[in-house]
Amino acid sequence: MATTTGTPAAGRPNPVGAAIKDAGLAAFVAFILALPMLGLKTVAEGPVVVVEPRWDWLIIAVVAVFFGRLAITTWARVRGPAHGGARAGTHAGQGVAKYLKGIGWGGIVVAIILPLMPFMDRTSVDLATLVLIYVMLGWGLNIVVGLAGLLDLGYVAFYAVGAYSYALLNAYFGWSFWACLPLAGLFAASFGIALGYPVLRLRGDYLAIVTLGFGEIIRVVLLNWSWFTGGPNGIASIPRPSFFGFEFTRNAGEGETAFHELFGLSYSSEHRVVFLYYLILALALITNLVVLRMRKLPIGRAWEALREDEIACRSLGINPTNVKLSAFALGATFGGFAGAFFATRQGFISPESFVFTESAVILAIVVLGGMGSQVGVVLAAILLILLPELARDLQQFRMLFFGLAMVLIMIWRPRGLLAFREPTMQLSRLRSRLGLNGRDG
Repeated sequence: MATTTGTPAAGRPNPVGAAIKDAGLAAFVAFILALPMLGLKTVAEGPVVVVEPRWDWLIIAVVAVFFGRLAITTWARVRGPAHGGARAGTHAGQGVAKYLKGIGWGGIVVAIILPLMPFMDRTSVDLATLVLIYVMLGWGLNIVVGLAGLLDLGYVAFYAVGAYSYALLNAYFGWSFWACLPLAGLFAASFGIALGYPVLRLRGDYLAIVTLGFGEIIRVVLLNWSWFTGGPNGIASIPRPSFFGFEFTRNAGEGETAFHELFGLSYSSEHRVVFLYYLILALALITNLVVLRMRKLPIGRAWEALREDEIACRSLGINPTNVKLSAFALGATFGGFAGAFFATRQGFISPESFVFTESAVILAIVVLGGMGSQVGVVLAAILLILLPELARDLQQFRMLFFGLAMVLIMIWRPRGLLAFREPTMQLSRLRSRLGLNGRDG
């Protein structure tokens, strides 16, 4: 019986050639994209605008993309499919999962003492406040996207409803921030339920399109309802919150006590900035506490079951309508709280503060951190909010650097920084509680 031997490499593509070809294609795409952005520069010479080429910048960008793509392809081939891809994020999350409680408490302690550190100035505290706003928004959206599995691209609408609720109630009725804060959450929850009803039968991309349209509808209404919302001019002179009636002013009114006089401190304009920081920190911690408690309740387990298999939920007697509406309402409530705080912090709001880009950033925080991961949302918010601020010296290349960093992170962790989600109910724990270990049934 004759045997034939063939060359094993005859029918296989050359991996080195394939990697070089892939890197060359990436470099070509980079050349096309970078030519108008980096390769050309406009220079004003009197009344005439002249276009000058910058070939050195263009060559550097193309070469960097070529060797970067080649390095990524080579690294993926060396590590193999068992070590890269989606499993990398899961293994990382599982490794950190046992330390999550300690990390969480440590993070709370750091957040509490952060404004008291000697290296923290007014700008740093204000930037930390901005990060906490997005942490709270990320935790609110995490209920809808991470736990219930409903893709929401219009979350900024609830953010806007909360902000305008406080601004309008104060402008027309003179209500304080503390009186308007719960109402802002209530109004946002009402809009969440109003959004939830029309999309009960939609899933996936169709749900995303409808929520995106809802967010744009809210913005356009705020923009065109000029006599009520101020239109494109927005609402200015929004009062800042007081410390339960004690104003942060140098000289209090007659019969009133200022904040610094109450505690026997010398007046400083930084007192209000630090107070706003601790206020949003308290709101964010309340949001986290509520979400963690809700996950262990039947409604929280219903969210996770709905995310995994809606048909199985129906067969188990779970009402998907109520489950979806509860997720939309609770997530919108925290968005409304954050919006009211944003309005009082800024002192001015307009429809341009609530564009689709804000929804995209909040969704990116949830996805990048790992859907369903509370600690992951914090890490992603710190990364996505601090990174553009730290890169301000790059001027026009700031967002380019920001986008490149996001692409590299998603290549490194496709399922998020902390992709591991610990189930709220485990069969082994349930059996141990019921004393069924070692028994049948």
